[in-house]
Order: sequence, then structure tokens, then C-alpha cells
Amino acid sequence: MSAEKLVVIGQGYVGLPLAMRAVEAGMDVVGLDVDTDRVKRLATGESFVEDIPADRLGRALGSGRYRPSADYADAEGFDVCVITVPTPLRDGTPDLSYVEQAGTGIGPYVRPGCAVVLESTTYPGTTEELLRPLLESASGLRSPGDFHLGYSPERIDPGNPTWRLENTPKVVSGVDGASLERVDEFYRRIVTRTVPVTSTRVAELTKLIENTYRQVNIALINELTMLSHHLDIDVWQAIDAAETKPFGFMPFRPGPGVGGHCLPIDPCYLSWQVKRRLGRQFRFIELANDINHEMPEHVAQRIMAGLNRTGRAVSGARLLLLGLAYKKNTGDMRDSPAVDVARRLCDLGAEVRAVEPYAEPHHIPGGVLVVPLTEQEVDAADAVIVVTDHDVFDYDMVERRARYVFDTRNRCSGPAVERL
Repeated sequence: MSAEKLVVIGQGYVGLPLAMRAVEAGMDVVGLDVDTDRVKRLATGESFVEDIPADRLGRALGSGRYRPSADYADAEGFDVCVITVPTPLRDGTPDLSYVEQAGTGIGPYVRPGCAVVLESTTYPGTTEELLRPLLESASGLRSPGDFHLGYSPERIDPGNPTWRLENTPKVVSGVDGASLERVDEFYRRIVTRTVPVTSTRVAELTKLIENTYRQVNIALINELTMLSHHLDIDVWQAIDAAETKPFGFMPFRPGPGVGGHCLPIDPCYLSWQVKRRLGRQFRFIELANDINHEMPEHVAQRIMAGLNRTGRAVSGARLLLLGLAYKKNTGDMRDSPAVDVARRLCDLGAEVRAVEPYAEPHHIPGGVLVVPLTEQEVDAADAVIVVTDHDVFDYDMVERRARYVFDTRNRCSGPAVERL
């Protein structure tokens, strides 16, 4: 009996881990991606996702059960197809063109009994209102009835060594009972626990609730941090003290803003749909977005004020930024607030250097020189700014040698350190 054939459309931070896990579960996997350069790199065993080391990718390729491809014809005969393509915002409006392209591309290969699952984050209704008609039109089949269709929100957390794809509970759904059963059966082969819900709309909303919850609470703490600075109160100590309460409190900590594909974007999908369908504003989301988008400018202004206190103008100052990725221990630069901070400092006339051990060089913003973290670089800097707190950084050395440190992540201490 032949192995089940899985097609994963999109081989990025979500799709590649899914493809690897499915290979390890015994499936034959085609990893489709429109980026031909990415496909070539994967075929040679080069991984660009930190959570997938080269040896794991090499084992998948060596098994003969993983084939990266840019040709939809390689999807022929698939049993399950999972769509993990990006869903960015364009001028505040959801851009579902990648989902549309995936649906149009895979549609001709949909056959009776197969299953198609959307994992891309989107607004409630996308699976049934957008994706299903594309698949039905291209295949001549219907769902429910001829093929199965479902939605399962991705919960990938890049760089998290504890919660990985296989041990993070997976929400699953289908357009009918048979689809839900088929989708659930598939995911139970690759994760330890599934969480079935009654409709694709519920599953789509689940993802937006998760990230809206984080966005709103981060905004609360970020605004509190800005106010605490003016009140001369140590907000970091207050948060640590509040965290000792064993019930009714979950700690969120401030930072230079929010980044990645999820937090700056996903809540906007919900806000957009509420306005479009109900004619109402989702005020919490819009306020949270405003506050979090304000943080890079707040950081730049605090750095400028700190330099002024040392007798140095920001224009012409040599600044060393630690980290440019949106979260620590990854190279993920998507919507990174650190990049926004770097650009603002460049615009103010600073000479900006950055230490970023994970990100690929072509993702580094123009005008920023990437350097190693050395004593010489720290000694030469008018200010060291901790923006993304990768664990590999030598914070003790920075504390000893830097003349001024602005720390947005609470990793440094000492007389030369100013915290966000």
C-alpha cells in the first residue's frame, strides 16, 4: 500500500516544519513554493528556517519522501493538500491573492475523496466564501460531497524550543462532519492533540482571538511603560511583582513594538471584517494598533534624549543595535519593529551598525552595517541599543564596556544602562 501523498503549498516558517513532520510520520510530501530560488535551496539541503536544521532537511530529502517543487503538476494524485501561504495587509486591507493563487493552482488536481486544508491566517468566512468556489470551479467537483475542505489555524512559534508543531494542540475544522473527520484524521498523524470545532468560521476566529488577545495586552503594557517613564516608576519591577499573584494575572512585557506576520496583521483582519460586515469599529484593536505602532518612534526619541544627556547629538552618533529580527533567537525579519527603529535612527542622521547573527544579509535594511559583537565595536559606539535580545549576545561585556546602553528588553543592568 502506497504512502499518503501530502502537498504543502508554501515552504516558509509554517509550511516547511509541517512538511518535515509529515515526512517523519511516513507521508510522501511535495513542498510547493512559487519562489524558485527557495525551492532550489531546499533541494540542495539548505534550510532558511531556524527550527528546521540542515540535517533534519537532509534526512527528509534522503528518505525520498520529500520533494520541493515550483510546479503544481507535481501535486497530481494528492490525498491531502495544506495551504500555508502569506496573507499580508495592503493599505489596511487583507490581501488574499496568495490564497487565491494557491486555490487556482491546486484546483485542477482536486479529486474525489481528497482533502484541502487552509492554514493561512485570515478573516472568518474565507475558507467557504473564497477558497471553496475556486476549488470547485477548477475541479468541477463540490464540497461537501465530492472532496473534503477544512481550516486549521497555524500555531508556529519560531524559535520556541518547548512548543513545537507536534506538541502544540491543533484546532481543526471542516465544512461538514465528513470533512472534519478527514481533517482531524490527518492532523492526528502529526500532532499529539487535536481540538475539533464545529465550523471553519469558528476555527478562523480562534486564530484571530489568540493574536488579538496578545496585541491588546502588549499595547496595554507598552502604553503603561511610556507613562511610567514620565512618572519615574520602574515598570519592569512592577510587572515582576504583579506576576507573583497566583491567579487572575498573566504577565506581558514591554518592547520596541510588535512584529512578525501575526501580531501587526492578524487583528486587523478581524477589525476589517467587523467594519465591512457590521459597519462598526473594533475599538480595542484599533487603539492597540496605534499604541504598538507608536513604540519604534518612542524608542528613537528616548535614545535621542539619552544621547543628549551624555552630551552627544544623535546626528553623527555611532549607534550599535543588538538584534534586528522581530523576536529573539530567530532571523525572522517580518514586520520587525527593530528594523523600524534602525530606519528612524538613520533618518535622524546616526551612523547605525547592527549585530544580527541569524537574519540573512539581503533582509538587512539599507544604511545599516552588520558587524560582529566585539569589544572594539562596543567601545566605539556612542550608544548600544538592545532591540532584539538574542541569547547569544554577551550582555556582561556590553555592561562593562558600553558608555551608554538603551535596553528595550530588560537584559542589562548597571549605571550606564537606561531601560525602556
